[in-house]
Amino acid sequence: MLTPPRTVVRREGGLYALERALQRRGFRYVAGADEAGRGACAGPLVAAAAVLPEGRRGEIDELADSKLLTPAARERVYQAVTERALAYAVVVIPADEVDARGLHVCNLAAMRRALASLSTRPEYVLTDGFGVDGLGVPGLAVWKGDQVAACVAAASVLAKVTRDQIMVELDGRYPGYGFAEHKGYITAEHTAALERNGPCEEHRFSYVNVASISGRAGSPPRARRPIGVGRAESRKRTTPLGSTVGVALEEQPRPPASVGEDVAMEGGVR
Repeated sequence: MLTPPRTVVRREGGLYALERALQRRGFRYVAGADEAGRGACAGPLVAAAAVLPEGRRGEIDELADSKLLTPAARERVYQAVTERALAYAVVVIPADEVDARGLHVCNLAAMRRALASLSTRPEYVLTDGFGVDGLGVPGLAVWKGDQVAACVAAASVLAKVTRDQIMVELDGRYPGYGFAEHKGYITAEHTAALERNGPCEEHRFSYVNVASISGRAGSPPRARRPIGVGRAESRKRTTPLGSTVGVALEEQPRPPASVGEDVAMEGGVR
């Protein structure tokens, strides 16, 4: 497998420096992957992948880590990424699937599926935080990759905007939880709504805060969702923004991972 020689990439080179360095080494198609919703206790986990063009066409105004952008700026960047990217893909994994397989397993499977779904086969892959194996091409897990690599930042915007749109839609279907405002993350308002209404089927029962309120905290994380509580609708959908998304159900489950399965993570991240 071709691997790049050692290359020094300086931070002052900006958001595009890492991709440009890889392209100079012969890796023309560099894909980035990221997720949104890992820290939420309700709603789906969404992963995205993107390959940006080389040169000026791949430079997108306002592109940055999705968490650092205003909602309006994210919408503009989303539109620009979908118009300019050589390829992009978005994968959605619903809450009941996160409960059944575990958060970390679903996170890796979703990024793998998004990368494998790209119409332009990447020659090198950059991921935010977690390495993804089994891709058949070299890759690198980059700490805070959505802040240092343009293709990862583009993927973070795709994932974040898609997930936010889904949560707004779910707010209409499950009024009383405030999904449109907090997007399923653990806030004081969301906690109060959970205590008042109890969890709905879009909540992740494997998270301790939801399990505690539902009275199922004594069960193993993957056994906390009540039987029959899950979405019966198709796992394929089209978001209001027009992106085709799906669920990485074909992936073979990996050994159980402890990351995030029994932790009520605080809101405010992705």
